Amino acid sequence: MENQRVLVIEDDEAVRRGVIDALTFSGYRTSEANRGDTGLKLALSSSYDLLLLDLVLPEMGGLEILQEVRQERPTTPVIILTAKGEEVDRVRGLQLGADDYVVKPFSVRELTARIQAVLRRSPERPDDISEFEIPGGVIDLKSRELRFEDGGRSDLSEREIDLLRYLAGHAGRAISREELMNRVWNLDPKGLSTRTIDMHIARLREKLRDDPSEPTVIRTVRGKGYMYLCSGATT
Repeated sequence: MENQRVLVIEDDEAVRRGVIDALTFSGYRTSEANRGDTGLKLALSSSYDLLLLDLVLPEMGGLEILQEVRQERPTTPVIILTAKGEEVDRVRGLQLGADDYVVKPFSVRELTARIQAVLRRSPERPDDISEFEIPGGVIDLKSRELRFEDGGRSDLSEREIDLLRYLAGHAGRAISREELMNRVWNLDPKGLSTRTIDMHIARLREKLRDDPSEPTVIRTVRGKGYMYLCSGATT
């Protein structure tokens, strides 16, 4: 934790100061912004390990920032901060690639626990499996990219790696959207639209060049969920 930096983009002075103080006390280094436009500049240019992002900001909204960050830094962990009545925006944030969310008002204990959980995911993953073969190419988990035999390449986000790893680890079994929400997103699926799973699968299929009408990597199992079809790890 001692070298990990959290970028906090939050316009409420009291909330931002409380978060910064709590993170500093817990051993994190921090940087901050109180507006959307300046926050985006920091998010795209500075060095940090996790982005803590409020959705309602002056000058530029959090969802717009999230979209920009996901395009430029697809693997950077993002936790969004939302108010109780912002469920639609919360779901939209997850669809756009946020790793988790915290609903205001939140406790310092809950916030730091969620930050630790998100930051833990990468180092906790087993490093003995580094690649998965797919028809016409390979998924490289360490470099987080797809490489195809024709020379094509595509970057994968942290969430897409999590999703692929879980699906491939249960190859041949239909996995429900609720299970994926619980095990990959670490969220209770109750009250949340599992449409976010479908959005991530659709984006993955595009990157994998996997035709949903004749899938070779991920099959939709009607009424059940999704099934990974390939044999799995190569190294």
